[in-house]
Formats: sequence, structure tokens, C-alpha cells
Amino acid sequence: MKLSKNSLRLGGVVAVAAALIVTAAPSIVAAADASPPPASAFAREPALGSVEVSPDGRHLVGLISPDGQRRLIAVWTTADLSAAPFVIGSDPKSELLRVSFLKNDRLLVTTQQLTEFNLAGQAERSYGMRTQILDLDGDPVRMSLRFDGLNDTQQAFVGVGSLVSDLPQDPQNIVVRDPLRGDLYTLNVYNGRAERRERGSERFSGGQADLNGEIRARTEFDFDNGAAYIAQWIKSPDTGEWSEHFRWYARDRQPISIAGFTNDPNIIFVRSSVGRDHAAIYEYDIRNRKMGEIAFAHPSFDAEGVIRSSAPGDFGEILGFTYDGPRSETYWTDELMSSAQDQIRSALGVARSPFDWTDIASGQRIRLQVADDADVGIVSVSDDRKLFIIRKSGPGTPPEYYLLKDGRMQLLGRAYPELKDARLGEGSMIQYEARDGLTIPAILTKPDPAIFGEGPYPTIITPHGGPWSRDQLDWDPTAWNQYFAARGYAVLQPQFRGSEGWGQRLWRAGDGEWGRKMQDDLDDGARYLIAQGVAAPDRIAVHGYSYGGYASMMAAVRPNGLYQCVAAGAGPASIALFKKGTFNNRYLREFQHPTADGEDPIRRVNEVSIPVYLYSGDRDTNVIPAESRAFASALEGAGKSVKLRILPEMEHTLNTWTPENFEAILTSVEEFFKNDCGPGGL
Repeated sequence: MKLSKNSLRLGGVVAVAAALIVTAAPSIVAAADASPPPASAFAREPALGSVEVSPDGRHLVGLISPDGQRRLIAVWTTADLSAAPFVIGSDPKSELLRVSFLKNDRLLVTTQQLTEFNLAGQAERSYGMRTQILDLDGDPVRMSLRFDGLNDTQQAFVGVGSLVSDLPQDPQNIVVRDPLRGDLYTLNVYNGRAERRERGSERFSGGQADLNGEIRARTEFDFDNGAAYIAQWIKSPDTGEWSEHFRWYARDRQPISIAGFTNDPNIIFVRSSVGRDHAAIYEYDIRNRKMGEIAFAHPSFDAEGVIRSSAPGDFGEILGFTYDGPRSETYWTDELMSSAQDQIRSALGVARSPFDWTDIASGQRIRLQVADDADVGIVSVSDDRKLFIIRKSGPGTPPEYYLLKDGRMQLLGRAYPELKDARLGEGSMIQYEARDGLTIPAILTKPDPAIFGEGPYPTIITPHGGPWSRDQLDWDPTAWNQYFAARGYAVLQPQFRGSEGWGQRLWRAGDGEWGRKMQDDLDDGARYLIAQGVAAPDRIAVHGYSYGGYASMMAAVRPNGLYQCVAAGAGPASIALFKKGTFNNRYLREFQHPTADGEDPIRRVNEVSIPVYLYSGDRDTNVIPAESRAFASALEGAGKSVKLRILPEMEHTLNTWTPENFEAILTSVEEFFKNDCGPGGL
């Protein structure tokens, strides 16, 4: 049982009780007070996550971590949640990442482990992922599956490959893909027998399956007079023949993609931003090769995907659409789902207030309803629509999981139980105007005024990575916002130009502006907070990671006197590394490479006049630690104040951070701000 953009298990129509009751039944994970919370309370492995209900509603599964160090699989019987769960461990060398139901009594488990090689047999100090199928007793299902080109060691390492379809109407089989060649296999999850159903193709990729597991759309990468393009091929509903329907060119940066299928074999959903600032989802007529009416669009945010039912009662029906608002949102077109979400919000005390949003492209103002802090999401539902798994979270609310059953809501557990009663401050959406008039969205987290007063506060500007990325008005998985807000800091996350997911204008405004206007947006955010009385003008720092680390380095270079110090995690010291990586990829050479231009902080170390703290993971293959070492060496050579820390066994992405690494980042940055950041510290 799972919730995704393209499918959601729902079943027969069962109305949710008008008045829901939240009970204080025994929680799956016990909560403990800790105030003020130490770094370990944020850095631990989540005590509960990846929660799902089985299609038949008889079991729950999730990842737990009682000690905060290792994750375990826990399986509960919904008839008696007060009973201890059945717990399944993992190999000491591997770490559990995700778990989900494939069938009522079969689990798909994803793990990762450190490796010294990749599938091609080349030396690479990184992390590899494996998928495996278990029964509810934790026993692996024996597999006859063998992917061509893999030896026994490699096959054992990748497991069953990637899931293409869980075939919700098939009681025994799923469809998986060979990670190396792209071959598709039908796999019986009970006896382990596999049958190849389709060979992979060197010409085509990105095969998309409908709810019945049939590949009905795929993409082709090719060139037109030297110009790279992506062509969308679609299978005819009448003849089964494949043909190209539309294409988009990498240089134009306006992807057109299949967002989902419908019960009508001739109509599919297409996502496109052509001629629009925000992507919309259209109906597409395959036979007539014609783009139809807009199925879903938001006036100020990108439409993302389609949610369909995969339950027997209303198989394939459209239930809603997802979009990227201040946080990821679902617009339920199904009345029962919409009503259920409203009632769940009411039962869990979620308050939503009006917020005047300025559209970045048009300048028009619209009124949104935005949660004051925490909001809820329906993450899993049983086929009979009697059991719902609810996730409640917000900028100041660590994730909490609830079970809605028979009109009653029961707390299952908290991801960070030690933070239950912590005063973590509140996060809110804001917008400010950059010096050239462009509207910049941002997320502002302020400390609790009952503890730290009304401000102004010491303030941290936190640029995100990417730079083609964005932040969400939700619980921050790095915990930086909450950790520092609990210690009296205000934290601003500017969605600077070049950020993706806020529309074409903001995204494209970052072209060629690394260290220039993208950097201006950070400075203008700091000045805005000063003018609003939020930021103390002599107590502002910058802390970012990846591209945010680069932006932190550039903040140290800028001679504007705004910042007292900077902390940069895994940042490139020059744009050359990024440009080389994008140039070597024939698609990115036209899609992103031309946009990456600007200033190199390592060439301007003589202009640095504030303390700098650098850190990186020793296994980082994305932004190699040599970048931080080179910048530190250059600063030392110029007589500047710099500290460097290389963290052991850490790659670039968050899933590779151990609790020890996580805690080391939080505490070392905090200590740097306290002891080395300007006169008297930040």
C-alpha cells in the first residue's frame, strides 16, 4: 500500500465520521522530554518513518529506530496495536532506507551500504543500494531472477532491481527493471520465479507503466542538426505500435512529460509549461495527437502529478492532483478524500490562515490558505478506505504519524520523540523584493518569542543546494532551521533566482548569475530582515551546503559588511567542477551548462575579511572534498581565518549521513558561530 503521484490504493466508498476523535492510545514509539534539545535529538535516526498500511488493512509496516542509531523494520497487526510489533533487522553492513507493501504479506525493502566498486566493476568509494522482497516474518523470498551481464556478487548486491509496477490487480506478481540493461521482468513474489517480458533499449529510456504494468510511454534522446532533444513516444491504444508524439529541446528548458494515464486508453495526462510560467496538466488525445483541455493548473504554482486509485472498487479513477505550493500539496477532486482531509485537519488542530501571495511572473496578488505551522498529508490508505495513515508535520513540528480507523485517530508515534515538548520556533512563508524588483519567496523560521523576546535576533541565511532546487514549508530534514531557532537564532531560507519549482521566471533569472544576482538575493533577504526588526544587523551569518556551500564562500568574498562569518558545507570552490560535469553530459551540455556562469570564490580569497568554516564528507563523489581543502589552503596562504573539517564515511546526500556526522555538523557549526563569528560570537 503506497501513496504516489500516479497511484493510490483506495477501495469501496466508506465515509469518514464527521467528528473524528484523537485518542491517546499507546504510541508505537515512546516519547521523551528534552528541553532545550541537544544535537543528538535532531541527529538521531527517525524513531518512526516509512509508515504504510497493507491493502487489506490487517497490518502496518514502518521503519523504527529505538536507539537512534540503527533502523529496523516493524510490522504491527492493526487489530491490536497495543501488542509489540514483530521486528526485522538488517545485515550489520547495510542500512535500511525504505519499506513498503507489495502485496498484503510481501514487503519491498531498500537498503544501502558502503562499497568500493560500482556495477561496472570500477573502483568507487560510495554507497550502493539494494532491493529485496521479504515476507512478514522477515524471511527473504528466494529468487530465480538473474539479470544479464551481472555476476553472482553483483546480482546479490542489486537484489530485484527497481520496481516498475506492483500490479495491484495481480495477487502474486510485480514488474521490475534490470538496473544495468533496462530489461523488464515479471516477478512472482511468492515463488521467486521471473520471466523477461521486454528487453531494454539503447535507443529508448524512461518507460512509464500504467496501473496494469503495461509500458505505454517512453522517451528518446537524440539530436536535430546538432541540437539535443527529448522525444516522447507513445504506444497506440489501437495497434500497439509506437510512434513519436512530441519533442522538446534541451536548450529551450521546457520539458513536456507524461504525468499519468486514465481509464480511457486513448487519453493520457501531459505536464507542460510551454507558454506558461507554471506547469499545467493537460489531457492528451493519442489518436488525434492533440493536446486537449487543462485538467489541472494552479494560478501561482507548478502542477506536478496525478493521483489514481489502484483499489478494486474504483480502479484507475482520478482522485486528485499534486502541486508544488509553499509545500507539496494535493488537490483532491474526489469528494470523500477532500472531506476526509478537511476533517483530519480539524481533528489534529491544523489551523490555516490567509496569506497574500504575489505571483512572481505577473505581479498579481492572490490569497492563499497556508497552515500556521503543521499541516497533514494522507500517506497511505487501505483498499476498503477504512484505515488511513496520516503524517502531520511543519517547520516547527517534527513528523508525527497517526492511524485513522473507524472515525478515531490514534497516534502511532513521532519521528523525533525527544523533541515532543521542545520550543522549536515557527516557520512561515514570506516574500521580499530584490534590488532589481524581482519578488523572492523565502521561508523564515523565528525563535519562540516567549523565550527569546520579539527580536531582533542573531540570524543565519541558509541558501539551499542545487542550485536548481527549492525548500519546502515543512519539517527540514537537515534540522538546521529547528536546531538553531531553538537556540535563539532566526533562520532565512531564500528561494533565490535560479531556484526551481517556483515558476519559469524565477528559475531562468538565475542564468549566469552564480555569485552575482543570485548572491544579491541573499543579501537583500538579510537587509529585509533587518528592516523588519527580525535580524540584528551586527549578528548575521551564512550557512549553506553544496551549491549553498558555494554561496556561503561567495558571501565571505563580498565586501558588503553584512555578515560576521560563514559556514560552508561541501561547496565547490569554483564553478569549473560543476561546468565540467555538465559539459561531459551531452544532454546537460545544452540544458544546464550554459546557465552556470559567474564568480569563483577561490580566485577572490584576498577579499575575504571574515572567518570561514568549511566541512565535507570524505566519500563525497559529487563535490569532492578536495574543493574544501583547496579553498582552505588558499585562505590560509592569504593569512585568513579558516577552519576545515573532513567527516568520515560521509557522502554528499543526506541519506549517507550517520547520526555522528549529523551531530558533528550541528555542533561544530554552532560552536563556530559562538566562538569565531565576529566580536563576541554570533
